[in-house]
Amino acid sequence: MTVRPTSEALHGRVQAFVEGILRGAPPEPFDDLALALARFQAAHVPALGRLVRARGIDLASARDAAVIPALPCDVFRLARIAAHAPDEDTLVFRTSGTSQGKEARGEHPFRTTATYELVALRWGERMLWPDRQDLGVLVLAPSVEEVADSSLGFMLDLFTRELGGPVSFHVRGGVLDLDGVTRAAAEARAAGRPALVLGASFAFVHLLDGAGARDLSLPPGSRVMQTGGFKGRSREVEPTELRRAMASLFAVPEAHIVGEYGMTELSSQLYEGTLAAALGARSPARHGVYAPPPWMRVTACEPTTLAPLSPGETGILRFVDLANVDSSVAIQTSDLGRVTDEGVELFGRAPGATPRGCSLAIDEVLSRGSS
Repeated sequence: MTVRPTSEALHGRVQAFVEGILRGAPPEPFDDLALALARFQAAHVPALGRLVRARGIDLASARDAAVIPALPCDVFRLARIAAHAPDEDTLVFRTSGTSQGKEARGEHPFRTTATYELVALRWGERMLWPDRQDLGVLVLAPSVEEVADSSLGFMLDLFTRELGGPVSFHVRGGVLDLDGVTRAAAEARAAGRPALVLGASFAFVHLLDGAGARDLSLPPGSRVMQTGGFKGRSREVEPTELRRAMASLFAVPEAHIVGEYGMTELSSQLYEGTLAAALGARSPARHGVYAPPPWMRVTACEPTTLAPLSPGETGILRFVDLANVDSSVAIQTSDLGRVTDEGVELFGRAPGATPRGCSLAIDEVLSRGSS
């Protein structure tokens, strides 16, 4: 088997691409690297190999990453999506399972997390702390020790270790520690140290509901990253209202409230660019528009045929994520959105059943078994 040497070489190529493109000089074309990943995965990930054969795609002669068939997210809960054996797993991220039940949780195995760590930190720095301020961190989410299989928990742990300042966690056992948040905010004000608040949307709603007259204002230069939906865990709040309330609660500009979009099946994240733009970077300056990293390509697709749509048209989003080295480089979601020159606009999940194009792809993946 040549899985490990090939995997290691591909991780090295992706890491070189990321570092090179952030310096303005990628070492090879995006499409060449995406296709190299797809060829490796088609040979070693049975589910992807079946999809390639069912579609009659000749990856060997392909020159455009658009031909790579995208695995629907649902496949990650129906089959193992990994080029390596289970005993080589370093870490397995699992979906929350809130909508399908615990037994149906999707899994994304990693042979190594080195590439994931690199891309998460490089894009997180670019979008959340490009000014490299001395930031404290308040986390309104469980720690990685409590949710060891959470991709969000893993990413937040990376951020706290990278920033190196004082860190406090304020969700334990599913309960928000209001007193702890109040103390952490007071300590930040006393030290005059700006803070980065990281959390899930439902936690911020609980914080707003319980804050009352508490002083949670933060020093100038503070910023907030919110991620995820509500998933039945709290009352739902319209995004503009939530952002306005959070800005008031923490005494930060609305531009310093940054939305993050990520998913278990991907290795890279997208962010609203309002903070980066406010600090002088070229980035989407409007809330609701997300900036993908340059090692990711996002396309809106027609839900029935999965054909790519023109810029500005609304469809279900397809991601080609070069950081997905040992799983599937192309992922098809059921999330509605559109892609423009400005960035990616997200409109939530497609209503109703799984889009027909995704259902057909799942049938093609599983029609010869689910190994």
